[in-house]
Amino acid sequence: CRLMTTQLAEALEGYPLYSQDGKGKEAVCRAIFALGSVRWFILEGNREDDDVILFGIVVGLMEDEYGYISLNELDLSAQGLGKLQVRQQQNFKPVPLKQIQDSRLQDFLARFE
Repeated sequence: CRLMTTQLAEALEGYPLYSQDGKGKEAVCRAIFALGSVRWFILEGNREDDDVILFGIVVGLMEDEYGYISLNELDLSAQGLGKLQVRQQQNFKPVPLKQIQDSRLQDFLARFE
């Protein structure tokens, strides 16, 4: 999968699925992917065969929500969807969710306080 970069592998190291359960705004965002105004804030992930299962928050779709997504699902061009390409935010340094300057993300997180 073209989205499985060295940067992503390093970011997920030590952050398997369920490792940040219950941390809320203190959970550390390990990576960010984007397509237009849709953003995936990745918190953790596990390699499974030829894929990586990720957990995080997506904002910008019909509903903002916590959820799982596979890296292969994010690779839209590999699914025959032409030029649509989800991209990983380059040079992102992992930080707690509360420090990310994204109003839609912060509004979503505020619902759980």
